[in-house]
Amino acid sequence: MYRERLVATETRSESARQLQQLLLDYHDFRQLKAAHPLLENSFRVADWQAERLKATHLDLYQHPGYHHGLEFLLTDLYAPARMTRRDDNIDRVFPKMVKWLPDNLLDTFAGLVELNLITQQLDLELAELFHRQGIPTDSLTIEYYCTAYRASERLDQRKKQITLVADVGQQLDRYVRNRTLGWLLSMSRGPAEMADLTDLHSFLHRGYSAFRKMNDVNLLIDRLVTREQQVMRNILAGHPEPFSLPGDL
Repeated sequence: MYRERLVATETRSESARQLQQLLLDYHDFRQLKAAHPLLENSFRVADWQAERLKATHLDLYQHPGYHHGLEFLLTDLYAPARMTRRDDNIDRVFPKMVKWLPDNLLDTFAGLVELNLITQQLDLELAELFHRQGIPTDSLTIEYYCTAYRASERLDQRKKQITLVADVGQQLDRYVRNRTLGWLLSMSRGPAEMADLTDLHSFLHRGYSAFRKMNDVNLLIDRLVTREQQVMRNILAGHPEPFSLPGDL
């Protein structure tokens, strides 16, 4: 919808150019995905994986110090199916972003966009693999999931996905410790509504609130990354219970 605006925006730094290219890639992928015959299947794959992540990290998900952060991760950062207006609004305000935001914040946005793009690409690939193997996505099992996972041609992207979760999480934590950001989000609610940017503003405010409530973001990130790396190793090794992890993880 706003591709022309992305292309026409002048970028004056490497961070701005990187964000611009990622937004273009993400925009084009969203158009491809919207017309894909397996679109609904990819949504079911995303839902299945979100539930799996909750189960794997149930101790963290139920912990009052981490619940809101994980909920934001699973419903906002890892909820690619229902965020069309938010993503359109990011494209729409891109010219103002590169004009007013510092490069380090543009880098954080770039990490968020890349994480969403890779996540959706991986979900769609799994939906395609299930389709080829005759596996219905409305009755997925761990065995079916792992079989398709091992057939993936994007394992390097799966490794990068885990790394991006860590990088983006740590960058967001640094920003929410700045009380000025909370004040700006509160003050900008009205202007955001007037500019029809409510979805984007709500996303930013939820992220700010979720990370502000967390006890120790580094501990959360370390455990998420360590566990997901072990899960990946288990799946690729054909472990009979790939999501069962040692008690010290």
